[in-house]
Amino acid sequence: MEKNFEQKDDQIKEGYQTDSDNLLESSSEKKSLWVSVLEFIQFISIALIIIVPLRLWVAQPFIVHGKSMDPTFRNGDYLIVDELSYKFTEPKEGDVIVFRYPNDTKKFFIKRIIGLPNQTIEVEGKTISIEDNEYFVLGDNRGSSSDSRVWGTVNEDLIIGKAFLRLWPVVSIDILPGQDKETSARLLEK
Repeated sequence: MEKNFEQKDDQIKEGYQTDSDNLLESSSEKKSLWVSVLEFIQFISIALIIIVPLRLWVAQPFIVHGKSMDPTFRNGDYLIVDELSYKFTEPKEGDVIVFRYPNDTKKFFIKRIIGLPNQTIEVEGKTISIEDNEYFVLGDNRGSSSDSRVWGTVNEDLIIGKAFLRLWPVVSIDILPGQDKETSARLLEK
């Protein structure tokens, strides 16, 4: 019998494994897989807890379609819209906003605020009185823009937010794109 134990000891020393060693490895592999699955679920949960509220209440993506905001925004520009700021401050003249189109609220438009609530403005020789909680908006490319000149003012509750980041194209990455004072002043004069 001693010879059997010595033989097994020699086999173990040479790299052979016993059945009990195999059971331990198998059990630890299962445990490792289970830990990995739990870590992945934890990562996804934390990501959702952070991303979902941000997407729902703070910011959302927007892709520019059309030429109405040329040269400030071009077709295909990828923007992040700040939805939070206007919960604490009022939109200002010159802000570039994204809003639901008043005649079809499933569509989203991007325009520049030209007139504020309770203002009287002159556009193309016409005097326009803006009601309370309404904004007069125009595209920067006046000749190719369907805007407040065509379909009227935008009610405050249709405003989603203001352009906060331009992420595409990469060469045009910008914070608060179109909000610089020179561009706003030049376009407000037109």
